[in-house]
Amino acid sequence: MDVADFDFVLPPEQIAQRPRTTRTEARLLVLDRTGGVRAHTTVAALPEWLERGDLLVVNDTRVFPARLLGRRVPSGGAVECLLLERLEGERWDALVHPGQKLRVGERVRFEADGRAIDGEILERRHFGRRTVHLSCEDSEDGGDLDAAIDAIGHVPLPPYIRRPDADDDRERYQTVYARARGSVAAPTAGLHLTEPLLGAMAAKGVGRVDVTLHVGYGTFKPVRGERVEEHAVDPERYAISAGAAAALNAARNTGRRVVAVGTTTTRALESAGRQGAVAAGESVSDLFIRPGHRFAVVGGLLTNFHLPRSSLLMLVCAFAGRERVLAAYTEAVRLGYRFYSYGDAMLVL
Repeated sequence: MDVADFDFVLPPEQIAQRPRTTRTEARLLVLDRTGGVRAHTTVAALPEWLERGDLLVVNDTRVFPARLLGRRVPSGGAVECLLLERLEGERWDALVHPGQKLRVGERVRFEADGRAIDGEILERRHFGRRTVHLSCEDSEDGGDLDAAIDAIGHVPLPPYIRRPDADDDRERYQTVYARARGSVAAPTAGLHLTEPLLGAMAAKGVGRVDVTLHVGYGTFKPVRGERVEEHAVDPERYAISAGAAAALNAARNTGRRVVAVGTTTTRALESAGRQGAVAAGESVSDLFIRPGHRFAVVGGLLTNFHLPRSSLLMLVCAFAGRERVLAAYTEAVRLGYRFYSYGDAMLVL
């Protein structure tokens, strides 16, 4: 398929720059997977659209403040470092700026409020990435690097949110059930859910299981080629417990609907269920879900509105049909829905 087949016109002013006042007041477009738009409502009405016996699956990954702002040593020039993944110990895969000037052996320092992190560039990698060694022995955190990062790091807001991070982003760019630290981007469909809303669904008889997929910077990776098949998604680590796998397989075996909250959850489930039953354990997903994919696990999807030509939009089109999804997106644009991470949501059933 042509990448251009997944394009649509989005006015820049509909790219949400801040979250709504409350999570559940986000708008919700309900789409029939085999029909058309069924309703325009709000996330607060989500329990009305789910049925007793449905199994809701959420991604419990936790975003950490991966963006470090500091200076070069000894010159004092400004430095920005986005931590992508811990390789081992105190070595990290990171994006650095200014990339051309930070060579192997260069030293950097990040500090605030009595805490400090020292860094050294160990290795040049592709696309501006570096292997960086970090330490914080002289910080009041006593060498606890994660604690120092949590204290002085900034929330890694997506590149299309064109403002500095604010104090409330630490809470709002995080799901209420976030547990497993490791993501540099939020599983944004889950940002709409609250404990009372989850409780209302449970009271109706909707089950819930948690899985973990750590969202990497590759979630923002553009599809650069002209053909969809030329694209590859970056691998991301996921984990499914034995209890979660058993609940998922029981739901499938009894014909109950598995409703994934977000594209990250969907990738984890479809990766783990490729061979039949959902497999428990830890693995890496490089699954690119695009039209033609046969869904083995997921029967419903709660998702935000995605970028034109993106792999995430292609996943939603694989689930509900390209023409149907793009028609719903056109209607959402016309009605003023907010798009992307802090935007509104769509439920596909």
